[in-house]
Amino acid sequence: MGWLSKIFKGSDHNISEGHYHENYEEKPNVYAPSASGDVWPEQEDEEMDRAIALSLLEESQPGKHVIDESQLQEDEQLARALQESLNIESPPAPPPPPQYRNPNAYHPGNIYQPAPVHFPMGFRICAGCNNEIGAGRFLHCLNAYWHPECFRCHACNLPIADYEFSMSGNYPYHKTCYKDRYHPKCDVCKHFIPTNLAGLIEYRAHPFWNQKYCPTHEHDNTPRCCSCERMEPQDTGYVPLNDGRKLCLECLDSAVMDTSLCQPLYMDIQQFYESLNMKVEQYVPLLLVERQALNEAREGEKNGHYHMPETRGLCLSEEQTISQVRKRFGGGQRPMDMITEPYKLIRRCDVTAILILYGLPRLLTGSILAHEMMHAWMRLKGYQPLSQDVEEGICQVMAHMWLDTQLNFESSSSSTGSRADSRAPFDKKLGSFFKHQIESDSSPVYGDGFRAGQLAVRKYGLQRTLEHIQMTGRFPF
Repeated sequence: MGWLSKIFKGSDHNISEGHYHENYEEKPNVYAPSASGDVWPEQEDEEMDRAIALSLLEESQPGKHVIDESQLQEDEQLARALQESLNIESPPAPPPPPQYRNPNAYHPGNIYQPAPVHFPMGFRICAGCNNEIGAGRFLHCLNAYWHPECFRCHACNLPIADYEFSMSGNYPYHKTCYKDRYHPKCDVCKHFIPTNLAGLIEYRAHPFWNQKYCPTHEHDNTPRCCSCERMEPQDTGYVPLNDGRKLCLECLDSAVMDTSLCQPLYMDIQQFYESLNMKVEQYVPLLLVERQALNEAREGEKNGHYHMPETRGLCLSEEQTISQVRKRFGGGQRPMDMITEPYKLIRRCDVTAILILYGLPRLLTGSILAHEMMHAWMRLKGYQPLSQDVEEGICQVMAHMWLDTQLNFESSSSSTGSRADSRAPFDKKLGSFFKHQIESDSSPVYGDGFRAGQLAVRKYGLQRTLEHIQMTGRFPF
């Protein structure tokens, strides 16, 4: 019965494993067959038959039927071992690691990290379905084994059959699915933002609105909204103004387009100053003008005040003739009936008029008006000429304070279901943007001046800060 030992020897064979190194390149070992049991080669079958025949021949010969006790015990032990190996059930498959677990599969009870389990040669567990991989093709990637149909994209949940795939964290994706989910799209042209010469994705982003766009749009004359500074998407038309500026439709909805429409806002600013015990005693005309008229008035001003490259407001102290704007909107949200008329400014005091650029949203127009009103208030109160950073800084503080009151009022006002309430979220966002502009201004006059003035007002209060400025010409520290 020495043929039993040949049976165990015949089970020693090699089964190649499939290796999948993050791609589907067709290699001989990618889809190598896998089996959970042993395979009997034909040569070993012939040898086993020959051993059985020899054993039967020995038993049939008379006088040679000799029982070797030691050999018999060894054969019985081998037979028992064979029987036990055939009766052993496959060990329970451990749950796959969390990153390979099928989100649609049901996993009762608590999930633990699998402990190392030693399986017989050829025993493999699919990390997708948690079942044994039998004979046939399989994948070996991400330190796990998979049925080809179980290795699926985390986005579309379809099998990944491409030569290459992408990874995000511990999840595999089709390259197209990964690009759709993670590759940024330009908010202007709506295309995927291209890579640069180094193969990296390079784009520009607005610091407040998080609008992402291709770097080329900074040089291809793509227009920006003159109010919120967002670039114009190619599928959204901005409204052109007569002086060359463009306005987005959201900012247009609350834009102040002529002098008469600005008068209620002017009254609100005056009440704001009165609430701070800073009433402007004399009447100061308020005019809305085009950009060209505002620039001409700035050139005619002789007091040498510093102004931004894009001037939006001006407090005049010289006698001039200004063209004010009267404007109405017709159909199609396009400007119509542009009317300008001269306005003679007569100097009755140190302030002749306040000029504001037309076509800006209410909150931006109001913050500019609050800034210029502070210039007028200090001149009427007899303040001596101040350094630019101090005067512009305290004016920016007043504009910032007015925006705060407007945003707090909108947050506390009850909803009435009106059209204004539907605009409230954008108006609040827009007001926050105007505050952000003041706070993040990098100029030494407007930016540094505002931060120094705000620090002084927070520490000493507005009235004590103004008294100190009037006496010393500087912010208190």
